Amino acid sequence: MLNGFKDFILRGNIISMAIGLAVGAAFTAVVTGFSTAFITPLIGLATGSVGDFSTAQFTVEGAIFPYGKFLAAAIAFIITAGVLYFCVVVPMTKVQNRFTKEEEVDIKAALRDCPRCFSPIPAVASRCAHCTSEVEPDPEALALAKLPVQR
Repeated sequence: MLNGFKDFILRGNIISMAIGLAVGAAFTAVVTGFSTAFITPLIGLATGSVGDFSTAQFTVEGAIFPYGKFLAAAIAFIITAGVLYFCVVVPMTKVQNRFTKEEEVDIKAALRDCPRCFSPIPAVASRCAHCTSEVEPDPEALALAKLPVQR
């Protein structure tokens, strides 16, 4: 039982996930600090408050609702999501698109049945190889194979 646990812990993806969580927590702390130090006061100044609305609250029948903390957390989340999207996702997508090769289309891979003898033939075929009857090629397969449409 302990060997299974040891194998689980020492597996590479678990260690990578732990490192990712640690880096993510540190990144969140930096973004939260930036949001608290700069963005929240700027929004407070723009809305006419004293400059920091993280302590803003309202009371209903003695219950205190500190909505300022929620706003500060929401701003930190939006900043984190924006930074991750524009600094990680967009560049990684561009890198992946640059290095991915366009897959060659195998025109014989897409098969369909001959309407006369029901033998499998390529979708781009205009004649059945088994019964030699003329068949209409599939226009989608012709377009995918970059072949002209036959009439």
